[in-house]
Amino acid sequence: MNINGRTLSPHHPPFIVAEVAQTHEGSLGLAMSFIRVAKQCGAHAIKFQTHIADAESTPHEPWRVPFSQQDSSRHAYWKRMEFTFEQWQQLRKCADDCDIIFLSSPFSIEACHWLQRLEMPAWKIASGEMHNPELLAWVRNTGQPVILSTGLSTAETIDKQVDFFRSGGCDVALLHCTTEYPTPPETAGLNLLSELQNTYPHLAVGLSDHSGQPYAGILAAYLGASLIEVHLTLHPQMFGPDVSSSLTPEQLAFLVRGTEAAWRMRSHPVLRDQHSATQAPGRRIFGRSWYTTRPLPAGHVLQKEDMAYKKPGGGMEYDALDSLLGKTLLNPLPAHHPLFPDDIN
Repeated sequence: MNINGRTLSPHHPPFIVAEVAQTHEGSLGLAMSFIRVAKQCGAHAIKFQTHIADAESTPHEPWRVPFSQQDSSRHAYWKRMEFTFEQWQQLRKCADDCDIIFLSSPFSIEACHWLQRLEMPAWKIASGEMHNPELLAWVRNTGQPVILSTGLSTAETIDKQVDFFRSGGCDVALLHCTTEYPTPPETAGLNLLSELQNTYPHLAVGLSDHSGQPYAGILAAYLGASLIEVHLTLHPQMFGPDVSSSLTPEQLAFLVRGTEAAWRMRSHPVLRDQHSATQAPGRRIFGRSWYTTRPLPAGHVLQKEDMAYKKPGGGMEYDALDSLLGKTLLNPLPAHHPLFPDDIN
């Protein structure tokens, strides 16, 4: 898969997406701050969620978790979080000015129209929308790259949607995702990332992480993840349903550096014989050899007390002791002289 000239594959450093979701609290200025911070941290893309309350919800939508004290319903919350199309244009321009890729997940057909007008380079389908045939069909008809989050999907559903989008000419990437906020290590399920890689070796596969820590993403990079999506917060005490599952700017910067290092480690396997050869200088420095303990004359018959096994290495190793004992010196040797086969007869 290619997004704005960046190739997503295990043969390239992971594509890092900083997810803002609703942590902007409906503030255009705060949303722009997220874009700038994500770029400063080294993320390759910034991602939002495009919610249009009346296009996706009704006043009857229940709270999953009633976290907001100022919104009477989930619908009211979506209404407060809305940006106008003109404001989305401003966010897209801010991302372009910061040289970071702009992405947003649609949650209605109207949102799809808006995002298409913004000329997004790829679509991200949230876990909950994987069961929205109307939205999926609309996105498929664009023929553009699609990133599918698999958090709420069975293996059968994943297979069905991969076939559905690929038959429409869309490049597909899959994100292993655990829809648990925050996700503890015990349920991160990075083995399922590997399972997706094995099942779909021809696709870019990555991780959408909700752990609130950088560790899962770094491990995923070593396992060959092509892309990694994490939530971003400007401070751990900010308000919002995703803050506890988000990385701070410092953690995001650490993730970017860590995933790059993990990818480099994975991409440069070391063969044992080659590794052994490169360690030879170290063995000389940290190893030991047999040395004389005192000046010895030519013709002296070596005894154990004439020798000590000391640093550095490079001379005769410990198992050469029996070949030294009782042998005659060919030349006088000073103290601390490393013993070699041509010193003895």
